[in-house]
Amino acid sequence: MKHSPRLWTVLSCAMLVASLGAGVTACGSGDHPLSARPYDAADQVAFNQAAGSRPVDPDRPLEVSVKGTGSGTRITDVTAVDTHGRRLAGELSARGDRWHSTAPLAAGVRYTVTVSTENERGAPGQRTLTFETAPAHKVLNVEFGPDAGKYGVGQPLTAELNEPVKDKAARAVVERALVVDVKPRPVEGSWYWVDDTRLHFRPKDYWPAHSTVSVRSNLEGIRIGDHLYGAAAKPLTLEIGDRVEVITDASAHYLTFKRNGEVINTIPVTTGKPGFSTRNGVKVVLGKQYYVRMRGDTVGIGGSEYYNLPVYYATRVTWSGEYVHAAPWSIDSHGYANVSHGCTGMSTGNAAWFYENITEGDLVTVVNSIGEEMDPFGNGYGDWNLDWKDWREGSALLKGTQDGRSPVDVTRLRPQI
Repeated sequence: MKHSPRLWTVLSCAMLVASLGAGVTACGSGDHPLSARPYDAADQVAFNQAAGSRPVDPDRPLEVSVKGTGSGTRITDVTAVDTHGRRLAGELSARGDRWHSTAPLAAGVRYTVTVSTENERGAPGQRTLTFETAPAHKVLNVEFGPDAGKYGVGQPLTAELNEPVKDKAARAVVERALVVDVKPRPVEGSWYWVDDTRLHFRPKDYWPAHSTVSVRSNLEGIRIGDHLYGAAAKPLTLEIGDRVEVITDASAHYLTFKRNGEVINTIPVTTGKPGFSTRNGVKVVLGKQYYVRMRGDTVGIGGSEYYNLPVYYATRVTWSGEYVHAAPWSIDSHGYANVSHGCTGMSTGNAAWFYENITEGDLVTVVNSIGEEMDPFGNGYGDWNLDWKDWREGSALLKGTQDGRSPVDVTRLRPQI
């Protein structure tokens, strides 16, 4: 009788099994320890948190350890993930007998902890635990600005905090969790701490025209400082329009209006006269008003210089009252002399055109004035008057680091707690 090689193999295996006894399977593939399903390791590992108990103090580190000594069991991996999908950082001992968290737990969340083990034969085990942390008694709220809508390429993002954050490490926690996304392509940008409760974000260069800018906070439950934890925050999305840049030459008495790099209008203007000279620098449009009643006493101007005028087509660029607006009373000086109290004036027709073509967030730059420089933060959005190197120095994450790394990528890092 002629047997096939395959049949001989099967027969040989069967004979070997018979000779070794029923408890041995030399030809099977399922007996390798790593091929087995993980066994329940509940009797081999212990937690310092108890499942089903009342919420635990988030300031208390999480610990996982092997029960007893000399058992031959070792921990191979621990993952602890909270309600928001954030993974808790931790460290495993060299012997595999203990794991502990290396960062504070989040407050007011549920954790799912999965522990993987290996026994003395190399067989895998697993145990899972869930527990909740107590909510924070003191929270940090973040409010993003400006309001959602469409803006020009110069509009900074803002973040207002309800509690002061002074410590550098705490500021880094906050800054890392404020996530800025730009579509269709990311840009280089950074947060700047204006003071203990205010941050501004701007790109290295202006926002790309027709992009979408979104900002959100990953701070919810995150420990920021002693007994201070992050709260949930409402995200914000801005739509960016054309790249509109206005350059006002105070010595030439003309304004140049550019859209997406193309000059589309030049307008004769008058700017601030000596003693009231218009501020030099880059300003961001704060808003528009068809009609404004302008009075000198509201900005500290009285005596012979006092004025009380109805003003139309007013585009605001500083909080202290600098506008681009219609000034028909000084039309003979437009294009020739500076006679205003600091605003940029033009004919009513030109002001109406300007008003219709300018948007909040667009850029208005004044050059060749004898006035002071625009304040970066105290009088509107003067953020662009800081060069990129100085802007980076206002970041808790980038201060003192080398340029070239994208701060947007830094802020997009998920906080590992």
